[in-house]
Amino acid sequence: MLEEELKKQAAADLAEIERTHMPFGKFGPKFFPPRGVPIYDLPVEYLRWFAVKGFPESRLGELLRIVHQMKVDGADCAFDAARARAGGKRSLRQPRVREHKF
Repeated sequence: MLEEELKKQAAADLAEIERTHMPFGKFGPKFFPPRGVPIYDLPVEYLRWFAVKGFPESRLGELLRIVHQMKVDGADCAFDAARARAGGKRSLRQPRVREHKF
């Protein structure tokens, strides 16, 4: 009985993680319009900063904590289905401008 409830809660958490985008900061809508970066695509270094300084005290903080733990544990592949539904992993690098002078 408890195992079923835990599976349902984990599935609900993963579904919410899939729908949630970073609402602020360097991965928020200001720099990645229109909604920001999906939290499952945030770099582990960025999530580690929150782990040291403190996650937000909200549902967003709980979801960021889950994503961080999954990435640290090597379970990032759990987000592959969400990435596929979203059209692939979002590039977090600025496009490189090449100026060739020959």
